[in-house]
Amino acid sequence: MADSRPRIVVRNLHKQFKIYERPQDRLAELVLRRPRHRLFHVLNDISFAVASGQSLGIVGNNGAGKSTLLKLLVGTLQPTSGEIAINGQVAALLELGAGFHHDFTGRRNIFLNASLLGVPADDIRELENDIIEFSELGDFIDRPVRTYSSGMFVRLAFSIATMARPDILVIDEALSVGDMAFQRKCVQRMQDFRAQRKTMVFCSHSMFHVQELCDNAIWLDKGELRESGASDKVVGDYEDFCNNAKSYNTIRNDVPKEAEAGSETVTTQDCRINSLAIEDLDGNELSTLLPLQDVVLRMEVEALRDDVQGHFGFAFMRSAEEPVASFLTVNEENFRSDTYRRGEIIKVSLTVRNLAMRVGSFFVVGGLCDETGLLWYETRFSALLTVAASKGVGPLVMPAEWTIETSD
Repeated sequence: MADSRPRIVVRNLHKQFKIYERPQDRLAELVLRRPRHRLFHVLNDISFAVASGQSLGIVGNNGAGKSTLLKLLVGTLQPTSGEIAINGQVAALLELGAGFHHDFTGRRNIFLNASLLGVPADDIRELENDIIEFSELGDFIDRPVRTYSSGMFVRLAFSIATMARPDILVIDEALSVGDMAFQRKCVQRMQDFRAQRKTMVFCSHSMFHVQELCDNAIWLDKGELRESGASDKVVGDYEDFCNNAKSYNTIRNDVPKEAEAGSETVTTQDCRINSLAIEDLDGNELSTLLPLQDVVLRMEVEALRDDVQGHFGFAFMRSAEEPVASFLTVNEENFRSDTYRRGEIIKVSLTVRNLAMRVGSFFVVGGLCDETGLLWYETRFSALLTVAASKGVGPLVMPAEWTIETSD
């Protein structure tokens, strides 16, 4: 009979830390028995539950308490007050190198880390070769992990955590360190994990990943639970909050250096974006646009190996991490992705009618992604673009028609 209990239940969770101005204040407090610290409240009255087979995303600004919450869930920190009930075995990917002995080899750390997860020794021996193969560490598996790069840490940690077949997987955006090929394997493993109706808690600054990988989400703001619910709704409200709080007059300082030259931001062995252009309907390249103007976004992509199956995307960006609008063939019901051969050139164009931005600066990013929309083989930024100012107020302008009637 299936277990119907929630995998995770958090009730009235509080976490605070003692902050000492000087190291000697700790000793003085013990000796004099008088407080020499101030309290810093990281989490205040947090409550939520995660059902078996569901995935939960955690969003919020830096310093909101997301990483502290994850550490409390996996038991590396203890709550000041409140209750955390975990039903099942937990595996976690938190800070790089957490749970590893840096003087041990990767192979010895497999046994150490897996045993900490509660995996019996006999099972670890059966999984050892699969873990090494998935991590792609090769001969490095018998070298001390203190010699590993950050990407190698992630490879080994993710391989152990997922091969241990936990009931609950907790991830704190560790996948952003690995290379593209390994990220693809990790996302597929996470998709398999969800297909097996396992439970996942995922913390990330990538709102698209939270929406695609998580059923529900919670939004932490200054240590408090601001919103919880379906991931699409929570992510939308969080993005709206961030957009309203953002000052738009700093874009020239926020544009990636690659964008100023219009060069690639990611190198890859799968494909290459040869060009990205923003044109009017007559084919003239644009650097200044008018509100409500029709524009065409063009991108030329070259496949660098056989059997590249991809989807395409464009986005208007206010800053390096702040999309104004995005367009993905993944979201188009009538779009069928083709498989491309090495050396094949794909010319992609998207016509955007009635550009809604009334004033300001932005840039366009184009890219090629996998069929999930979670992994991007390559992205490329345009040069900085400007929307010429027009009469009116507000960041947007919309096509509209007036009707005025009078009566006798």
